[in-house]
Amino acid sequence: MDDFVIQYCQKVAVKDFVTKSEILTRNKKRKREYLNDLKTKDFMNQLNGFFEAFVEIPRINVGERQTIETLINEEALLLAKFLRGEIKTWNPRLTSVFVKFCQ
Repeated sequence: MDDFVIQYCQKVAVKDFVTKSEILTRNKKRKREYLNDLKTKDFMNQLNGFFEAFVEIPRINVGERQTIETLINEEALLLAKFLRGEIKTWNPRLTSVFVKFCQ
């Protein structure tokens, strides 16, 4: 995830930002920089594509490859089972996937 965001941000230019004024309190205002609407939509589409990418780690009980989103959910489930003592060991499968995916 970190690599995805860093790689995306390296392609962002100054022109991709807009400045908006915000009211903090009755007497205080400040300006903030935001991605413009077009770049925000592009970022969200690419992020969604990232989570929908398939990895070659079989799903629990199904055995087929799965999306990164499903894998993250399964890892959270396995970690919770380990913390509750329902399984004796937990070996995260995510580390090798993201190293391989981001290369």
